[in-house]
Amino acid sequence: MVVLSLGRVKILHTSDWHIGRTFHQHSTADALASVLDALVVAVAEHAVDVVVVAGDVFDSSMPSAQSVRELDRVLVALSRAGATVVVTAGNHDSPARLGARAVFTAEVGVHVLTRPERLADPVVVADEHGPVHIYGIPFLEPTLVRHLWPEAPRTQAGVMQAALGMVRADAEGRGARRTVVAAHTFVFGADGESCESERGITSGGVDRVPVPSFDGFDYVALGHIHGRSTLAPAVRYSGAPLHLSFSEQDKPRGAWLVHLDASGLERVEWLDLPVPRPLVTLEGTLDELLGDAGLMHHEGAWVRARLTDVERPMDPMRRLQKRFPHCAVLEFAPSAVRPVPARLDRERFAQLSDEDVVAQFLAHVRGGEEPSPAERGLIDEVLGELRGQEATR
Repeated sequence: MVVLSLGRVKILHTSDWHIGRTFHQHSTADALASVLDALVVAVAEHAVDVVVVAGDVFDSSMPSAQSVRELDRVLVALSRAGATVVVTAGNHDSPARLGARAVFTAEVGVHVLTRPERLADPVVVADEHGPVHIYGIPFLEPTLVRHLWPEAPRTQAGVMQAALGMVRADAEGRGARRTVVAAHTFVFGADGESCESERGITSGGVDRVPVPSFDGFDYVALGHIHGRSTLAPAVRYSGAPLHLSFSEQDKPRGAWLVHLDASGLERVEWLDLPVPRPLVTLEGTLDELLGDAGLMHHEGAWVRARLTDVERPMDPMRRLQKRFPHCAVLEFAPSAVRPVPARLDRERFAQLSDEDVVAQFLAHVRGGEEPSPAERGLIDEVLGELRGQEATR
């Protein structure tokens, strides 16, 4: 048991660090390191007692050596900032790899909870009002844990209900008055269900845990959804500290600061974390995006460009990246679509030149968009070379 000197326990709830992640083939290592450094500063400034990391610490079940070193660096910094750290495994993590040194790190106040059979063994901290029991529930893959709860339905919701039953039984046996649960799972009503950076952990759309499953706990720190979400005053997702897809561009980045008093949950406040490089979606014709002076403040951002040109311009990404060096995504959404030409009959098709056949095919597959003069020139050049080769055989 860790005994705290303060009359209120402060818990910082974070999750989904995804160390080792790339963003459109770009490393996020430096950006994530700066954000996690800011999180360490916040822990010290707010005199946080416990930091809870609710799963998906790594982005891969086989993290690189660099990713492992980065986790070590951050955990040491959090410990030196005065916090007890509680980490659970997510669906991206390998429980064995993440928890490999758990027996040693626990000795310095860093508790890595990855074993389903030990989820009813809490980390206990205490203030002048008594103990707070913190239970870490790692991601529970039904097929891998069914031997623990053979009577439970083989679903995420079913095994989570079984796990919570074990937690409640342990808490009751200890006479625990204040309990906190950290879990990596998908709960009904979470904002961000369609977030493109999240790997689904549900089956058939029905494998979600109902919010009332967590009734009776003073706070539930959830992981998996990459945007913050409040499902009940005491049941929340913190979201990821970095934007991991353009679908998250308008969602704030930060962590929940949870205050527990003598009776339980007192209040929860949001702490913003810095955004190293903002994300923005810009829409318009290529000429508009390249020439609009009002877009100057987006030149350092990650950009998703949605072009509305009726005819697809030549080499748009290269031209965009001259102005927006971090343009990562290019989409085409023409403001008008030309009618698709009727399918050619064989007789008419036989009367067309090779150049016209290629041009008609391109127009057909591109919704009526004719080849540009530059494309026409390329078609003529390629077909000319083919004719030359045929003539010399």
